[in-house]
Amino acid sequence: MGSRLFSPLTLRGLTIPNRAVVPPLCQYSAVEGMANDWHMVQLGRFAVGGFGLVFSEVVSVLRDGRITHGDVGLWSDDHIAPLKRITDFIKSQGAVPAIQLGHAGRKASMQRPWEGNGALGPDQFAKGETTWDIVSASATPLGEGHLIPAALDAAGMARIVDAFATGAKRAHAAGFEAVEVHCAHGYLLHQFLSPMSNTRNDAYGGDTAGRMRFPLEIIAAVRAAWPEDRPVFVRISAVDGVDGGWSMEDSLAFARAMKPLGVDVVDCSSGGIGGSATGSKRVPRGFGFQVPYAAEIKRDTGLATMAVGLIIGPHQAEAVLEAGEADLIAIGREAMNNPNWALMARAILEPGSTEAVFAPWPPQHGWWMEKRAAVLEALGAPPR
Repeated sequence: MGSRLFSPLTLRGLTIPNRAVVPPLCQYSAVEGMANDWHMVQLGRFAVGGFGLVFSEVVSVLRDGRITHGDVGLWSDDHIAPLKRITDFIKSQGAVPAIQLGHAGRKASMQRPWEGNGALGPDQFAKGETTWDIVSASATPLGEGHLIPAALDAAGMARIVDAFATGAKRAHAAGFEAVEVHCAHGYLLHQFLSPMSNTRNDAYGGDTAGRMRFPLEIIAAVRAAWPEDRPVFVRISAVDGVDGGWSMEDSLAFARAMKPLGVDVVDCSSGGIGGSATGSKRVPRGFGFQVPYAAEIKRDTGLATMAVGLIIGPHQAEAVLEAGEADLIAIGREAMNNPNWALMARAILEPGSTEAVFAPWPPQHGWWMEKRAAVLEALGAPPR
């Protein structure tokens, strides 16, 4: 009997060959938004490694919506061809390419994480990387020393709605088969959602319904621009993890509101409103610590969900699916540690003959590995 993790999932007209997903993993290695050989190798190795769905890193819909000078972009047609080269390769390996679209808001114009993850400074200025004007829900900076954003007005919001819709059309032209709207980790749309960053007193602030209004307009615009037979994902921070912040009840209300707009999957993460999404001490971090968010949204709304966050092993991933807590399993840093995670997980969950174990591998690798397994077996070592 096959495993749940390696069973297909059909969303609208798209069939994903298995439930193992590589989520968006920012590389901060583009120049003027152009994807390059680094991105080709970074994403291509996951397709070779057997993952069913491979997401791009977050792709900025506007030049001034970048997190850093190294972000990939889709703010012009010139960005399509470099991404098309990558999606063509992912498809050639039997995987499905997906894209996350985003805008950094008050987290724009920042250093790359390995440079300090703070405001741009002398080291970046010496390289010719200067600051730019940034926007947010309200004129509240991320923290001390960070740029003060301008509160978006109606014209600014309309520009961003259009940019997301245009970005979705360019993403389709670039060969992506699924699109995700980034509403998490303290970036622009999360800044509208959270009362920690949205202090507006107009129709786009105040209560939960008001704070959800702009993100829902973006989601509707992306859904309208995206092919009807292809799925739309939305990534959320299910909780802020701070007193008075965005809560699980808010996330349930948001999921209920996005469902009639045609959203297919809710991708459940957490944190990030006041800094790094991985640095919150208020969200206890244990194995699979965000799975309960995916389970509750799935149970409450009937929407498909994706679980992410310290899901390390294949049996752990399989158990989440068997329990009906999520429909897809995102493997992020563990995939960077082992790009062949999906192929190795399949061998563990669906054991068989040496020939059967290596049949799913790309033939360029599989025939080598099958011979190696036979040698190891003759030596008394495990075949895999």
